[in-house]
Amino acid sequence: MDPAFREEAEELHTALIEDIAENDEGLMELYFEKGTLTEDEMRKGLRAAMIRRQLFPIFVVSATEVIGISRLLSFLVNVAPSPADMPPAKLVDGGTLAPDPSGPPVAFIFRTMAEQHVGDFSYFRVYSGTLEQGMDLENAQTGTMERLGPLYAMNGREREAVPRMVAGDLGATVKLRDTHTNNTLRPKGTSYVLPPIEFPEPRYAVAVRPLREGDEDKMMQGLHQLVEEDPSLKIIQDPLLRQIVLAGQGEMHLEIARFRLKNRFGVEVEFVKPKVAYRETIQTSARTSYRHKKQTGGAGQFADISIHIEPLTEPFQPPSDITVRGEVTVETNWGARVHFVDAIVGGVIDMKRFFGAIQKGVLEAMQNGPIAGYPVGDVRVIIYHGGMHPVDSNEAAFKTAARMAFREAFKKAQPVLLEPIDEVEVIVPDAFTGDVMGDLNTRRARIQGIETEGVFQKIKAYVPEAELYRYATTLRSLTQGRGIHRARFSHYEPMPRHVQDKVVAERAMQEA
Repeated sequence: MDPAFREEAEELHTALIEDIAENDEGLMELYFEKGTLTEDEMRKGLRAAMIRRQLFPIFVVSATEVIGISRLLSFLVNVAPSPADMPPAKLVDGGTLAPDPSGPPVAFIFRTMAEQHVGDFSYFRVYSGTLEQGMDLENAQTGTMERLGPLYAMNGREREAVPRMVAGDLGATVKLRDTHTNNTLRPKGTSYVLPPIEFPEPRYAVAVRPLREGDEDKMMQGLHQLVEEDPSLKIIQDPLLRQIVLAGQGEMHLEIARFRLKNRFGVEVEFVKPKVAYRETIQTSARTSYRHKKQTGGAGQFADISIHIEPLTEPFQPPSDITVRGEVTVETNWGARVHFVDAIVGGVIDMKRFFGAIQKGVLEAMQNGPIAGYPVGDVRVIIYHGGMHPVDSNEAAFKTAARMAFREAFKKAQPVLLEPIDEVEVIVPDAFTGDVMGDLNTRRARIQGIETEGVFQKIKAYVPEAELYRYATTLRSLTQGRGIHRARFSHYEPMPRHVQDKVVAERAMQEA
């Protein structure tokens, strides 16, 4: 051993002995008596702690450099408990399943990989019973029956066909029709369901697009295959923003996905900053009238409409000069609500005939808001006056009039851009708390509190989604790779005026 590392290695060895001894009273007494433990005593104690799930050894190895591989294999053979030594597996319904080779055949698919010219390889662990080629098993998640193809014992890229596999074995099979990662295969008529692997939520996202025109379909096929093989990747398609977002655990994770897209699927892609799903709304009420009149050689178009718009608040309290005759609330495909109120008195507009056209016109205007072209958030639209022509009034005319009236009224009602706010939790070692807090403050974060979790600090904050791009990389740099964060959408809120002006200017440049 290099003398420079001897002292540190001895300290770590002593810490390992203490951790093993802490989980066994007999070993603790021996440790107090002798001040150390023999290798056999350590193996025995570590094995017992693993069975009780008190210790979880982690090995750092390199397959490409063949570093640590033999030590890992030796540990698995000489120390790690066999499946027969472990407690029965817990089932989703609260029951248990013992690793008995003579029990019912139950297997869990823990990974799916595609191989050219072969198809999907389904990697599984046998939790109970014995699996054989040609056996028919039910997929617990889909209810479909699957016939097992050849069974393989895997050794890296090499595979060896075997006649059967018993409880505790890891193996692979091919060409399952409708079985994926996290699925349980079981005998038909039984209720065994093993709990799914809980994959971490994405922490880093980029918009992805092909470098060559016409590769869109090829790219999507490759992305869906990568997600099938690695469920910690996610694809988010946003038709409103016209972008495809690939999300994962960090910059390196997504770079590996890009490498695999190029080398396995033959499609080169570029990563760009994702667009943010901003929304537009109003802060006060406003009224306007609009008359649409168009005369051609034949029949013309005529529609006259007066509307009152206001923020969508509950309960609805009509203005004193408004008489409600009917109302309907519409959900948009971008998650907003529009409350339409029919307040026409005296039949100046035939609302049975034209109410639907008015709604379509308003919804059309809301898809591209007047401020910067973003969808409009929750509003109430009251149609309270207008006029029509016995010949020239039609649905197209009222749709146009409603669209233009809404845009004019919207501009009068103190419009504002809304930005998505994420609820963020950052877990960092105590020594880095100050640096992380300082960085969050530069991202317009509102700190909600700090909690202690052992030697770590959990920082809770609300942070604008736009400020979280590449945050996983920054956090890793600030904390020497020891900080993690979670973020999930919380709500929309108005953005500061100087930020709104910047977003509007950027949007104008994009559309120029």
